Amino acid sequence: MTSTDQSPVPGYQELLRLDGRTIVVVGAGQGMGRQTSHALAQCGARVVCVDIDAARAKEIAEEVGGVPWVGDVTRGDEVVRLVEEATAAVGGPLGGFVDIVGLAEWVEAIDMDERTWDAQFDICLRHAYLLGRHIGRHMVDTGTPGTMVFVASVHGMTASVRHGAYGAAKAGLISWVRTLGEELGPHGIRVNAVAPGSILTPRILAANPEEATRERPTIPVPLQKNGRPLDIASAALFLSGGLSDFITGQTIAVDGGASIKDPYVLP
Repeated sequence: MTSTDQSPVPGYQELLRLDGRTIVVVGAGQGMGRQTSHALAQCGARVVCVDIDAARAKEIAEEVGGVPWVGDVTRGDEVVRLVEEATAAVGGPLGGFVDIVGLAEWVEAIDMDERTWDAQFDICLRHAYLLGRHIGRHMVDTGTPGTMVFVASVHGMTASVRHGAYGAAKAGLISWVRTLGEELGPHGIRVNAVAPGSILTPRILAANPEEATRERPTIPVPLQKNGRPLDIASAALFLSGGLSDFITGQTIAVDGGASIKDPYVLP
């Protein structure tokens, strides 16, 4: 205490701890999902590792001492099954989730067919609605406070050239986060999103192996480096724990500063 401030000082490291909580990671098998699973587990959470690929779900669950679950979260009946089977496996309620599902399809706006538009909304937004609805209902009904963290995209905050359906779906996700944040806040449930910029995920590196050794990113950003899956995992960990206890309905850009650049200043 000082002469002007006698308020207690918490153990800030302890505010990162997630002991006693079960958190579902959707899309856990690789990249951002794998790193997020490790981050949460290292801070004490029991992690339910969800992936549509059985081998990936099993492998990451073994890595972090979690529970594997295999299914398609774009289907409502599958998300209901996830809640039922995950709670049975851990013997208690779910304390939240991190949702990392999403994939962009690239096409000019005037050449985009309805199948592409619908598919992008399924893979980028529908599952977010289903997870928010069903796990949210479970948390409210069981009186379990906790967190929901979605992975959006900076392309939901800006134009999304040649992947307009993806950007529109991610913009919808950002709005969904705000709505859930306000509606679920009185129940002690915080809802936020992380908006990645250019991140060198295993999928990106497989398609562009030269990026692994490039000194500077292809897309210039103020921090002059590429993002890594662990950068998204770190933000998800922050939003899942006590350090962010007064934050809800927000979307945090993790993009090396790309979204703050002055468009009239040359790189």
